[in-house]
Amino acid sequence: MSADVEQAKKLLKENEVKQVLCVFSDVRGIMQAFHIPAKIFIEGDAFEEGIGFDGSSVRGFKGIQESDMVWMPDAKTLRVIPWITDPIQKTAIMFGDIYEAFAAKDGGKIATCDPRGYVAKNVIKEAEKMGYKAIFGPEIEFFVFESVDPTKLTYDLWVSPNGGKGDSWGPPRVMPNSPEITPGNPIIRPKEGYFRAPPEDTTVEFRNEAAYYMDLMGLDVEYHHHEVATAGQVEIDFRAKELVECGDAFYIYKFVAKNVAKKFGLLATFMPKPLYLDNASGMHTHQSLWKGEPFKGEPVFADPDDEFMLSQEARYYIGGLLEHAKALTAIACPTVNSYKRLVPGFEAPIYICWSPRNRSALVRVPQYFKNPKAVRAEYRGADPSCNPYLAFACMLAAGLDGIKKKIDPGDPLMKDVYELSPREKKEYGVGELPTTLRDALDHLATDEVLQRALGSHIFDAFMEIKIDEWNQYCLYITPWEYMKYLDY
Repeated sequence: MSADVEQAKKLLKENEVKQVLCVFSDVRGIMQAFHIPAKIFIEGDAFEEGIGFDGSSVRGFKGIQESDMVWMPDAKTLRVIPWITDPIQKTAIMFGDIYEAFAAKDGGKIATCDPRGYVAKNVIKEAEKMGYKAIFGPEIEFFVFESVDPTKLTYDLWVSPNGGKGDSWGPPRVMPNSPEITPGNPIIRPKEGYFRAPPEDTTVEFRNEAAYYMDLMGLDVEYHHHEVATAGQVEIDFRAKELVECGDAFYIYKFVAKNVAKKFGLLATFMPKPLYLDNASGMHTHQSLWKGEPFKGEPVFADPDDEFMLSQEARYYIGGLLEHAKALTAIACPTVNSYKRLVPGFEAPIYICWSPRNRSALVRVPQYFKNPKAVRAEYRGADPSCNPYLAFACMLAAGLDGIKKKIDPGDPLMKDVYELSPREKKEYGVGELPTTLRDALDHLATDEVLQRALGSHIFDAFMEIKIDEWNQYCLYITPWEYMKYLDY
């Protein structure tokens, strides 16, 4: 019995856990879960045998003719859910990898449909062959609403749907276009929510509780605040982690946010662009390579003698991110709604270039401190609707390809890219990200590096799911079209 399994069993016993929530990710990035009594892990052989399930019922996994699959627990990921105190309901959560037909001890193999166990871990192995360890630190933004009624959305010059938290322009429910201002519903105007303090920021208690539970579940929260948009947009940041651990943390983050929101009578949504004419939710992802243990070993991206403290390897890595940016967007921004964020005027990165300090660039190099261990690249083109295992893995694959091929990113662009004319963008060689999900999928379909990182099964499944999603969207007649064209 491994030390991780012993520790997991000890945690279950000491906390008198009754149920274990066994979780993994489907291809889309939606967390899948089932409950197993804790005694099966404590007294039985579930840690060695795994748990069988029907893979044909999970989106992007297997056909019905090969549906038997095994969820193999990763004992070191077990966490007790801290807000569940009822002794009958006491639950822990644990991640696992997906195996074909037979468990690992029976010679089973990691399933090629598993984003965590197959895609993420294979790209990690590629990095390790090159002598690197990679860490990722996503800034995950999201909204909290008191109510959203999709059947009563309004065409409105401020926000739509008008179902925001109390700091929205108007009361937190579907309401008329004229704002109602009360002590419990103060104003934060659209695009003016960044770093607002109470009483205008009414999300503080929610964030404090969410951050508290995230810390208890091992996320190491560093800070949190109200974000730019008016209606309850928030951000809670945690310490950077290695790729798989960061993907796990992403799901713990969502799990905590949604469950704490429910306690407050709120709905937490990671939909990228829920509000019309206001800022959307992104997932700016900081990343760096290390030789040796991250934070303690040698920071590969750092060169103290460089103007921006960037090593040549860091520049090549950035070159790889830029080279594969159009295809990467399909994975990092995988919903139809994502592309309503990637438009000018809302601080979203739509131009393919890099720069220190510059938030209008797709890849930014933060310049807060002259600390070699803080040197990193921030890829600003992802949003929280993505599958984190796939998104982080593809970012890493793109960056490693840049190092292998010595892809020069060119000189950094020190200007506000949003203000450049088309002629200036052409002069500087600035490209643009895809403007629709379909465009992004077309770029992914020609990118051999990212296809290889995903593997043929997940690439095919992802393309099929997303093309179907796009076709559904194209067929739907929206309220906006009635408003715009009914009098033609």
